[in-house]
Amino acid sequence: MTTTVSSDKSLQEYGSTEQQNDVVFANRPVSAQKGKIWPIVATGAGLFSDGYLNNVIGSVNTILRRLYPTDYAASSATQNVSAIAFAGTVLGQLVFGYVSDHYSRKHGMVVATVILIVFAILCSGSWGAGGSIPGMLAALTAYRFFIGIGIGGEYPAGSVACAEASNELKEGRRNRFFVLFTNFMIDFGFVVSAFVPLVMLWICGMNHLTTVWRVSLGLGAIPPMSIFYLRLKLQEPEQFTKNTMRNTKPPYGLILKYYWFRLLVVSAIWFIYDFSAYSFGLYSSTILDTIIKSDSLYKSFGWNVVLNLFYIPGSFFGAFSADWFGPRITLAVGVILQAIVGYIMAGLYSHLSNHIAAFVVVYGIFQTLGEFGPGDCIGLIASKTCATSVRGQYYGIAAATGKIGAFVGTYVFPVIIKNAGGEDTVKGLQAPFWVSSSLSILSGLMALFFLPKLGQDVITKEDDKFREYLASKGWDVARLGDDSLSFNEVAEEEITEPKKD
Repeated sequence: MTTTVSSDKSLQEYGSTEQQNDVVFANRPVSAQKGKIWPIVATGAGLFSDGYLNNVIGSVNTILRRLYPTDYAASSATQNVSAIAFAGTVLGQLVFGYVSDHYSRKHGMVVATVILIVFAILCSGSWGAGGSIPGMLAALTAYRFFIGIGIGGEYPAGSVACAEASNELKEGRRNRFFVLFTNFMIDFGFVVSAFVPLVMLWICGMNHLTTVWRVSLGLGAIPPMSIFYLRLKLQEPEQFTKNTMRNTKPPYGLILKYYWFRLLVVSAIWFIYDFSAYSFGLYSSTILDTIIKSDSLYKSFGWNVVLNLFYIPGSFFGAFSADWFGPRITLAVGVILQAIVGYIMAGLYSHLSNHIAAFVVVYGIFQTLGEFGPGDCIGLIASKTCATSVRGQYYGIAAATGKIGAFVGTYVFPVIIKNAGGEDTVKGLQAPFWVSSSLSILSGLMALFFLPKLGQDVITKEDDKFREYLASKGWDVARLGDDSLSFNEVAEEEITEPKKD
């Protein structure tokens, strides 16, 4: 294979593999460089479904409480329908983490996509025997569990493959592309999931709330459908083909010894972030319902859209900050600033609750700082603090721990609100901000003191360090990689060598 370089220097004159890769990248045709973006889109954008399907249940929950005050609002179904997807997500993250490392990133993504499509449609058509409302809610709960499994598959298969695909981009913009097609997609899903029920309410009116919630859930099948073909056409990431352990038995004892502390720190930060972020997201429409003091769903859903829009600027600017200042510093700054705003909200809650516009703005700033910091960076850190050969399982465990935090939060938040406020619901809603802000300070300190600095070339360097570690322990590193999956050499020859007649 030959490579065309515009200068007189040969690739060997460049000091590192990363510099050589940048030279190759810079001298490829523009169409070839743009072609590196599509795998990132196909692998990462599936997390839009996570944002939509997880967050839309908040509005659906509000509607179901009004439709079925006895069978739903006064029963455990309220928490089950909202939280059960997190249990499925944990299972999916752990199972697909193993699948993506030991079999295929691509096949894991395709299976996860199919699950999301099928069970989003089934959720929309949930039905109980003989029209039973408890039966319908039980069916909805079961389908939401399986949706969670599909969502869980997106993390260790899609996000991990996205990180490896972004590693093939030029230095200086790898982090932003990973974030823009992972966490930014989740946040965009949040916004759309808040807007769709409002649009359906405008169309159907208050007399057809059943149609509103069913269609809102069913539309969640469209995002995974839109990327299904792209995923079928994907090839395995180059970094995966070079470092996979799919053809050998992984030395789990050595892996655990090398990564246990780093994994513990990343998992703890992710737990804290999801504990607050998803719980606030699920209960945002309920919180607004209480603050607004109105029976109008239009007003509650409208303010919920505005509130979710605040996710976008934090996620967008955090993506660029992760390249400029590094994900560790960006995460720490984001959570510490978020904690400050959270303490202000807790202290002034009684005043803010009487001014809905002020409440939404301050609450929105609280949310956007969370996205700027851990929202953007925790997945990025999880994907780049371990070697490629175990990245799916490492990422899956960290993400599953985060979802356990979300699951715990959806059960703990109502208890905190009830116990702190008693009969005064507004006072009770003050308490979660004290709790989440204090936890944010803790996660910021953990990031600053216990996480490594992550450069643009960290994936390649981490693979090299892990190879050296395994070799030093007597493990045969020649077993890493799978030539049968390799396609990059052929692809590069097609790009760099002119075709002959």
